[in-house]
Amino acid sequence: MLRFLTILPAPASDSGAGNTRLAAPPAEPRSEHTSPEMKTVFILHDTPTLDEEIRAVGRSTIYFPVVGLIIGLLLVLLYIVFRAALPTPVSCVLLIGALAVITGAHHIDGLMDTCDAFAAGKTRVQRLEIMKDTKVGTFGITAAILLLLSKYICLSSAVGVSALLTFPLLSRWAITGLALIFPSARDGGSFSALKSGAGWGGFIGATVITLAAAIPLNGLLIGPLIMLGLFGLLYCLGVLFSRLFGGLTGDCCGALIECGEVITLILSIASLRLMPYLSSYNLFKITIPF
Repeated sequence: MLRFLTILPAPASDSGAGNTRLAAPPAEPRSEHTSPEMKTVFILHDTPTLDEEIRAVGRSTIYFPVVGLIIGLLLVLLYIVFRAALPTPVSCVLLIGALAVITGAHHIDGLMDTCDAFAAGKTRVQRLEIMKDTKVGTFGITAAILLLLSKYICLSSAVGVSALLTFPLLSRWAITGLALIFPSARDGGSFSALKSGAGWGGFIGATVITLAAAIPLNGLLIGPLIMLGLFGLLYCLGVLFSRLFGGLTGDCCGALIECGEVITLILSIASLRLMPYLSSYNLFKITIPF
């Protein structure tokens, strides 16, 4: 006679092997219709913990630029709709709001927590405690306002398909390298789990994907130059974070992504100013009519 099995998560102490347990049906009186052979036992894996999920994300760093491109494509579609009926400043405000909705404003939250810890903490331990606090202070709010204003001014100056695709792409690519270079500020936490899953293979693959997109969008010379400039500036910011916090955290990654977006926009604007001098070297750039 067949019986249903109850599946239970495994407690950590059930076995030395780790994350599985045996789930068997409750004992029943043996009858003439049952036999020991019918008592099936399943071995089941636990439900993945949050750290395990983040490690899986770390093993998928090669896809970070792809995520950035998808975000950029969504912004381009919105831009095409907005520009048909709205002036550029209004379109830029709506695009910035759409970006916050698409990302869940998680990176902005990380920026605010990082700035609060940077400004208010006196010691490394205090800074990490302040970063974990869910309350937002004056420095965090000020940083968020300056960030959004910077994005608005940059997009108003250089809004277009190339810029909208480039800045989310490069900012997420840079994280794949920074996660390998800098240590984690905490033994546990999201960045520690992300770092444990990341590898150089993912970074190399992400770089190839990013170059394949950045060169057609910006040119053979300007695309790689923006990538190098962005990575160098974010590396300097990562060094500062490491000295203040003893390494990086998940909030620091959010702050780096937000800063990376603004830096990419600024570098894109600077490249437009240099275009008359670099046009003869700017091969393979796709001309986009809007």
